[in-house]
Amino acid sequence: MIQNPALERKLLQVAVAVAGGVPVAAGLAGGLWGPAMLNPGADAGLDSHFRYLSGLLLAIGVAYWTTIPRIELAGGRFGLLTLIVVTGGFFRGLGMLITGPSDPWMLAALGMEVVVSPALYLWQGRVARLATLEAVSPWSAAASASARKSTTP
Repeated sequence: MIQNPALERKLLQVAVAVAGGVPVAAGLAGGLWGPAMLNPGADAGLDSHFRYLSGLLLAIGVAYWTTIPRIELAGGRFGLLTLIVVTGGFFRGLGMLITGPSDPWMLAALGMEVVVSPALYLWQGRVARLATLEAVSPWSAAASASARKSTTP
């Protein structure tokens, strides 16, 4: 375990930036190319639905990105986004059980939805707890006071 809360916060921010790029890129591609990127024979109804869901996917990635600046305070938003993603992953997994897995990309997406997103959620909770402990810890207050005292002339 990392013992430096500031470093752990920064690593989580980087992980969320990278992981958030996945739904942004997939959503943008799906919105621009529609289902033709997976199945060239899709009808207009499927195309419309696919592009709509791609827009939602893109927005979910952007919403995750909005948690990055003050990630230790974004627990509610992070939790709601994770619930949305895991729910989608549950239904993707159900579809795979019914019809069989379609390709490696869908398995990778399922992994992001039911493994990576919940792991990031748990990590965000840890970073939030560490930030709270650091803010109320008498040792951190004493260290701050000592640091201020040593830098004043």
